[in-house]
Amino acid sequence: MTTHQFAKASFTLWTPVFALLIMTAVRAPTAIGQVLPDWAQQQQRPSPSVTMPETRTPASLATDKDLYCAGYIRFEPFPKMAQIVGAEQEQEKRVFTQGAHVYIDAGSEQGIREAQEFAIVRPRGKLKGVYAQKKNSLGVYVQEIGRLQFVKVLNQVSVAELISACEEVLLGDLLTDVPHRVSPIQQAVTPLDRFANPGGKQTGRIVMAREGREMVTRNDIVYIDLGAEDNLKVGNYLTIYRKVGAGNIVNVENEEMAPGREGGFQTRQFRGGGFSINATRARETSDGVFKGRPITTTEIKHRRPSLPRKIIGEMVILNLQTRTAPGIITRVAQDGHTGDFVEVQ
Repeated sequence: MTTHQFAKASFTLWTPVFALLIMTAVRAPTAIGQVLPDWAQQQQRPSPSVTMPETRTPASLATDKDLYCAGYIRFEPFPKMAQIVGAEQEQEKRVFTQGAHVYIDAGSEQGIREAQEFAIVRPRGKLKGVYAQKKNSLGVYVQEIGRLQFVKVLNQVSVAELISACEEVLLGDLLTDVPHRVSPIQQAVTPLDRFANPGGKQTGRIVMAREGREMVTRNDIVYIDLGAEDNLKVGNYLTIYRKVGAGNIVNVENEEMAPGREGGFQTRQFRGGGFSINATRARETSDGVFKGRPITTTEIKHRRPSLPRKIIGEMVILNLQTRTAPGIITRVAQDGHTGDFVEVQ
């Protein structure tokens, strides 16, 4: 074999090997610090992505029970309403709850149709003997008892099923249209200012609470003597407050128990000064001398300037009546009670 033939054969043999080495070098990972060509950098760049902002549904303040079982104080006269006059199992019980079938003294002649739903209410009488800032009658207190649906309609009587119950249903309970109510939305929470100055807006009082409670706290339903006639709106927030020093269960003057004497609290033998360790300071004379019988807390309170009001908590309006409105207490600094004052924020 000549030299030329040998060289040609060697080139033919090694050509695939060289090609494989070049391909391996191109595919091999780049060493640290080595700069890739532009076309390789473009291939390695991550594709752009868009992150959508997270949407949060505003929190509701009230449950369906709070909205439809709150009760209210109605000022207007009541229209003629159908009533519950009997029940399928009345021979065994006098109170009925969800799932029971009851009889209504209205039928097709009164416009009743199957599948219709009505709210059940129980008027309890005129509200009186309460702490109220408004004069004259506030109206009739109405309990909201539940809801029923007609399943069988005859000419003058119908059968209905109790589909929800806030309280036990009684014969004589009345029917009214189901109100449309929407829960207020939770506003941005800020620290509760326990010494906030008055805002100069409308004020009223808590006249009553659901279930006859007199001491109230967070999530309790209360009724105030502000309503639609005062331009109040559903969702309005109100501050609950009272005067400093008020709110005792028994209205008794809380005077000092220590004897109001200026001396005489020492032994004859050791004569330790004679001052009581529990008594208040002595009275001050016009020339700046403190002497005489100790001053009392009653005297101090009567002479002091006006103090900041005591902030009890916060509430929000759930629905409106003419002269009143029910609301739910959303937060408290301390327990409240009927008779506390409210101010629109």
